[in-house]
Amino acid sequence: MNLDQRCAPVKLIVSDVDGVMTDGRVVLDPQGNELKRFHIRDGLGIKLWQRAGGSFAIVTGRTSTALEARAKELGVEILHQGVSEKMPVVEAIAESQGLAAEQVAAIGDDLPDLPVIRRFGLGIAVADACDELRDEADYVTERLGGSGAVRETIEMIMRSQGRWDSLVKEVFGS
Repeated sequence: MNLDQRCAPVKLIVSDVDGVMTDGRVVLDPQGNELKRFHIRDGLGIKLWQRAGGSFAIVTGRTSTALEARAKELGVEILHQGVSEKMPVVEAIAESQGLAAEQVAAIGDDLPDLPVIRRFGLGIAVADACDELRDEADYVTERLGGSGAVRETIEMIMRSQGRWDSLVKEVFGS
C-alpha cells in the first residue's frame, strides 16, 4: 500500500509529546517544575486539522502541567499522560470514536511508540526518531521532533487527501 492509500482514510492523529511535539529535552526550573517548548506551527497544524473535522489525541508517558496548558490552548480534548503502555490507550481512543485501525495515524520518536506505529494504518516517525522506529514507519518526517514535525505530518496527510489547499484558502483567503 502506498503512502497516499495509507493517508486517505485517516481521521484521527495520535501523537507522543517528548521528542515529537518537543525536542525531547526535559527542562526543570529551580522549583522542579517541568518546562516544555512547543513549535508554533505544530499548534496551527493541529487547529487546522481539527477545523477540517479531524481528531487529534495526545498519549504520552510523562505527566506535565505545561502539556495540559498547551492541549487546552489548542482545544485538544483527548489527552492521556503518564501512560506506560500506549497500545491499549490508543486502541480505546479509536474504538470510542468508532474508527478502524486504518483510520488512525500515529506519530512517535522512540521505542515505546513502536507497537502503536506498527499497529495502526499510518505510522510516522520524526526525523530524529530511533532507528527501530524509522525502520518500521510508513513515513519519516524531514523535520525533527519539536521543530514542526507534527505540522509536516498534518500537511502531508491533508495534501494526500486533497484537502490542504482548500482549507488554507477557506481560513486565510486566496
